[in-house]
Amino acid sequence: MYIADIDTAAGAAANKAEVLNKHFGKYFLRSVMAGFYMVVATLLSNVSAAVLYQVEAYRPFAKLTGALLFSIAIVLIVFIGGELFTGNNMTMALGVYHKRVKVADMLKVWVVSYIGNFVGAFVLSAIFVGSGASKGIMIDYYNSFIPAKISAPAMELFLRGILCNFMVCLAVWTGTRMKSESGKLIVMFCVIMTFVVSGFEHCIANMGTFPIAYMLLGGLDMGLVMKSMLFVTLGNIVGGAVLLALPLKLMSYDK
Repeated sequence: MYIADIDTAAGAAANKAEVLNKHFGKYFLRSVMAGFYMVVATLLSNVSAAVLYQVEAYRPFAKLTGALLFSIAIVLIVFIGGELFTGNNMTMALGVYHKRVKVADMLKVWVVSYIGNFVGAFVLSAIFVGSGASKGIMIDYYNSFIPAKISAPAMELFLRGILCNFMVCLAVWTGTRMKSESGKLIVMFCVIMTFVVSGFEHCIANMGTFPIAYMLLGGLDMGLVMKSMLFVTLGNIVGGAVLLALPLKLMSYDK
């Protein structure tokens, strides 16, 4: 890993902070759009898995299929553009480590992108549920995993969050190293599929999953939902900003 690579990422962090400070509306809209993209991937993943879940013989393939298809999320964000909180955990941390941005700028980007992602995810989730599309199969499928998802112990949620964003940011980082579009797609699909099929937790994906579940199932225990969001978010921050970004910075050297 070369210092020039870290400098490029740190430059991207500085650019994010500048856009946020000078063009708040544009930056916030980019965050909202990233939330949209995550729900698109969530719907593709969960509806496809729900279809397979209806046939008992195909149930073992439901999770695997959903994991593969969820990978479209990172493709939409990278190729179309959007401000994803979890990706910003790594990028902004590298900017701070490389002294291109201040801690205050990093925190501001994190907070604004987090809120924007939630707005986008909630709005598109509400539109989907309101449409009534795939309602029957989605209710059955969500009942199969949502209770266990929100009732997991806090430490497990935290650790799943760490592992998840380590992989998400790894997918983004390795994608930037590929010289061809096909290379980027292959690497990103493989890494993102790994975190989904393993059952790790992504706070922004959950911003789509939980509202859909709440509206379809007639309510959820909001205490458990908030606990899940808190510990998964903290885990995602550690996974991107510490477990990946810090080693990348420490192991870099001049060519």
